Order: sequence, then structure tokens, then C-alpha cells
Amino acid sequence: MDTVQAIKQRFEIIGNDSKLNRAIEKAIQVAPTDISVLVVGESGVGKESIPKIIHSLSHRKHGKYIAVNCGAIPEGTIDSELFGHEKGAFTGATSTREGYFEVADGGTIFLDEVGELPLTTQVRLLRILENGEFMKVGSSQVQKTDVRIVAATNVNLFDAIEKGKFREDLYYRLSTVDILLPPLRDRKDDIHLLFRKFAADFAFKYKMPPLKLDEGAVQVLQKFRWSGNIRQLRNVAEQVSVLETNRDITAAVLQSYLPSEGSNLPSVIKDKKSESDFSNEREILYKVLFDMKSDLHDLKKLTLELMENGSSKVQETNKNLITKIYGSKENDNEIDFEEEPRTALISSQSNEGNYQENDDNYLFAETVEEEEEVLRLEQKEIEMIKKSLEKNKGKRKAAADELGISERTLYRKIKQFDL
Repeated sequence: MDTVQAIKQRFEIIGNDSKLNRAIEKAIQVAPTDISVLVVGESGVGKESIPKIIHSLSHRKHGKYIAVNCGAIPEGTIDSELFGHEKGAFTGATSTREGYFEVADGGTIFLDEVGELPLTTQVRLLRILENGEFMKVGSSQVQKTDVRIVAATNVNLFDAIEKGKFREDLYYRLSTVDILLPPLRDRKDDIHLLFRKFAADFAFKYKMPPLKLDEGAVQVLQKFRWSGNIRQLRNVAEQVSVLETNRDITAAVLQSYLPSEGSNLPSVIKDKKSESDFSNEREILYKVLFDMKSDLHDLKKLTLELMENGSSKVQETNKNLITKIYGSKENDNEIDFEEEPRTALISSQSNEGNYQENDDNYLFAETVEEEEEVLRLEQKEIEMIKKSLEKNKGKRKAAADELGISERTLYRKIKQFDL
């Protein structure tokens, strides 16, 4: 049986970390079987090495090995790529095509980024895992295939299951054995070894002397987070190899090639504070609305009393207008804020423009308007709507929920204020 050290030499795997060694041991142990394997780890940790090890040590090593990046294939064509299609199955299907599962019969398929598979494709994949059966796109004929599946993902599939983006039954069929590859930041002693290997490779490739790191530069390497893992380390080694004429690299020189630590860490967004601030502003808006409601109610009451004490002819003439503005007496205390606030106006031709009583006892009222109050309210309302739309990236439903109004009302406000 191959040893871990022999496998690392054969597949050019650098490092002595215990977690890395355990991952390779598990790959060696499961290789002679046909059980499915799920490789888990962050992007850039080298997950593609594990299925190659498994295939090369299995009884399928003389069969086909096909690696498929599920995230790189468009959703509309992935079924055709994996399972094939019949001629005329869809527009552009001018001939029958064999899919990867048909081509790799007797071999191994590596499904990278398996968490990106559409749900319909997941159902087809589950059928292959259960009984080895599949159908080409546009065909009703069931075909059989004998394929070993090794999958990999850099996302948390449990979260995807909870969100309904990944089938739970498929997860348990794929993860008969889990192999976890640790991130580079957890393999601090291996970072310098990897950098030296990459520096030597680039020195040979570009025909120049290899790089040498001083003690300070080595410490910089080991302290850095390496969010991109081995892929990011390799890119930094190539940049330094190409751009630095002095082959002795100090900590300051190496640091200049590394992004700032802040850019490698998730941004801390103080949701609670921003929501609290927004809530306070919303409370102010509500207070303004309630104050305005009270003012309008007093205005309505005063104007109505003036009209009731005036001529019955005035009330009869303006009956429709009074009903439209105030509603029936039963609803006298209700104000509909879905409509713009209106001020009551009952007037006639008068040279003086003041309250007068003539033979018919016509009552004249001056126009009562709260222009300043309405203007301040509108400005505040516009400001709040703009902030809510910006915060929710233009999504009206989310903005309406945030403002505590209906989506229809928000739409009308946007149209009204020409936002």
C-alpha cells in the first residue's frame, strides 16, 4: 500500500501538516472502494488533488477520469453536458451527443463546486448515485453507467440545504466519506515550504536566480491570513520573482506585495446601529404625521362648525365637496393619509375678502393652508424614501416593509415625488 509520503511525492503535494496528512490517508483508504467521496475546503486549498489520488489508486485507474467544474457550466446546458442529449432535443441540438457520465463509464468523475448544481440536475445525479441510471435530454430511454463520483465544494452545504438550494438526500449520498482539506492559515509551518517551491519553479521558468527570504519575510508569510490559500501564495511568489531584481527579499519588500489585512477580512457591518438610526428617523416621521393629523382634525372641526352655523344653501351647494373632503359624519374623526391632505375652502365673490353675512347669510371663509408644515413633511418623507431605497438597493418591497407602508403606497409616493 502506498504511503502518505510516497503519494505526496507522486502528486507534488508540499507540506507536513497533520490535517493534510490525515486527508491524504483517508483518500488512500477509500480509493480501492466504490463509495462516493465529498472533498470539503476553502477555495484554493488544492481539492483537485484528492480525486486524482483516489482514481489513480482504484481499480478504475485505467478508465476515464473527467473533472467537471459545475459552477462554470450555464444552467441551461449542464444537463446536456453531464447526461448528453438526443438530436432535436432543443434548439441547436443538431446531432446526438454523449454526456460525461456516458463517456466516463467504468471510470471516475470529479464534480467540482457541486453546490452550484441546479435542483433539477441534482435529481438526475441522485438517480445515478442510487442505481446508475440516467436519461439523455430529450430521450425516454433509460441508460446505465458505472461511474465513481468524487465531489468537492467550498460552500457550507448545510446552509444550502436550509435555504432549499441543495437536496439533503443528495448530500448524504455524496458524503459517504468526507475529506477535509485545511486552509493555508492553519498550516503555518508549510507556508514557507510552499513559497520556496513556487519560487524555485518560477526561477526555472523565467531563467533567473531563485528568491531568498530573510527571517522577517518568513514571519510576514506565516502571519498573513492567505484568504486565497495556496493559489494566492503562488501568485505572490510569481509577482515577486518577476518584478524584484534583488533576489534577497526582506519583510518590507514582501509586505509591499501583500494586500492590507483589512481587505482580507470580512467587513464588519454594524447592522444594529444602522437599523437603530433608521428606526429613530422613522419615529420622527411618525411623530410629524401624528402632529399633522391633530392639526388637520382641529382645522376640520373649526371649518365644519363655521359651515354648520352658516347658510343652509352654502352647505347644499357644496354638499359633494364637503362629503369628498370630510366624509360622512360617522367617519368625521378619520383621516385617510393615502390621499394628500387638503384644506377646506368656501368662498364667494367679495370685495373685502373678510367674513361677511349678506341677505342670504352666505358664509365666507379664508383659505387655511399649512404650507410650511406640509413642505417640511414632504422633504422629510422624500429623504426617508430615498434612504430606504438606497439601503435596500432599489428593492421597493423591502423598502416599503422598512418604512411600514404598503408597496402600492410607496410606488405612488415615488411617482408623486418623481424619485
